[in-house]
Amino acid sequence: MNKSFSCQMAIVCVVLAGAAVTSMAADNWTRFRGENGTGLSNLKGVPVTWTDSDYAWTVEFENVGHSAPIIWEKSLFVTTSTEGGGKRFLHCLNADTGRENWVQSMTFNESPKHLKNSWASSTPATDGKYVYTIFADLESHVVSAWDFTGKQVWTRNLGAFDKDHGQGVSPVVAGDLLIVPNDQKGPSSMVALDKNNGEIVWSVERPSGQTSFSTPMLIPGDGGSAQLICLSESSGMTSFDVLTGKVNWQTVAMPLRTVASPVESKGLIIATCGKAGSGQYLMAVNAAEGIPAESRLAFERKVMLPYVPTPIAYNDLLLMWGDSGIMVCLEMPSGRELWKERLAGAAFSGSPICIDGNMYCMTEGGEAIVVKASREFELLGRVPLGQSSHSTPAVANDHLYLRTYNKLMALKAKPQ
Repeated sequence: MNKSFSCQMAIVCVVLAGAAVTSMAADNWTRFRGENGTGLSNLKGVPVTWTDSDYAWTVEFENVGHSAPIIWEKSLFVTTSTEGGGKRFLHCLNADTGRENWVQSMTFNESPKHLKNSWASSTPATDGKYVYTIFADLESHVVSAWDFTGKQVWTRNLGAFDKDHGQGVSPVVAGDLLIVPNDQKGPSSMVALDKNNGEIVWSVERPSGQTSFSTPMLIPGDGGSAQLICLSESSGMTSFDVLTGKVNWQTVAMPLRTVASPVESKGLIIATCGKAGSGQYLMAVNAAEGIPAESRLAFERKVMLPYVPTPIAYNDLLLMWGDSGIMVCLEMPSGRELWKERLAGAAFSGSPICIDGNMYCMTEGGEAIVVKASREFELLGRVPLGQSSHSTPAVANDHLYLRTYNKLMALKAKPQ
């Protein structure tokens, strides 16, 4: 490993100690749910209720997808696909106006998927230089890097992919590495690519099992190297040394499929799993290195849990949006339930984000719901979007971006 790479990663790992602060302050939105997947932003002035006339712009795509948009300065990236997945597209829009700067496509074989999935569900990631995408069919699992002019810089095929549910996990940039989780029914692995050329830096074989849709996160580790936290049914929660792929620690297997991504709250990593549109099990795990395996589990929960939506960790609260519309708020790190509430007529496949203490999430039926992130339930707004959505909002560049099946809307924050 070269010296400059090691130095850059050491800097990244130190910054992780303040990840909750940097994620809220960052003006860019570089991956699924923003900086390190926290879903947090401190942008002021985003409305909690609005009408169609309030949008700065609305764009309608020819094709559909469930991926979330990402934003770097004035460039917004989002993916779509034709029905069946034969053509996959990466779009670059002007984040202020919605004007399309360019679109690039890749050809794949048509393939099956889960009813609630799409052929463009993986959210891209960016480091400000390149944009990284993942697409898959039955025969190929393709990771690509694109520059900001739309030129494909490199591409790497990791092999065949799950024949039943399709692909949905998103890539993660860590220093000079691009992390690609590959937990599926067939041969499985955790892979770190050199983000500049696509070469494999390390790859760790994993036991096959139910395909995971959970995107990893990074937390501080010992010795200047970050811990890469990954979830799957067959491997449970695993901590890797992000530089080497060495396993720091691992829990027992999860009882069911993992879809929601891990979140950190008060030194605990929260993970859920489930089936058939319902979360069935939550574990809160102590992420410190070097502690006995029997001491890792802080608490468990087995009722009123999300399966697909990733929770929000905000201050000392863990806020969970259940697939069927039941919201639950836990006090952390105790796990004590503070409140639960059913949102009538709401079902969720996207995940919430939290902007200046207000949570935004889109229903499958096509509503944006806004709820206060507080110790008491407070519904702030329910806004019809006009089309179904399985996507997750994004916020950057003084805008909230909301994606439905084939539309993207930008809502500008009001001056403070």
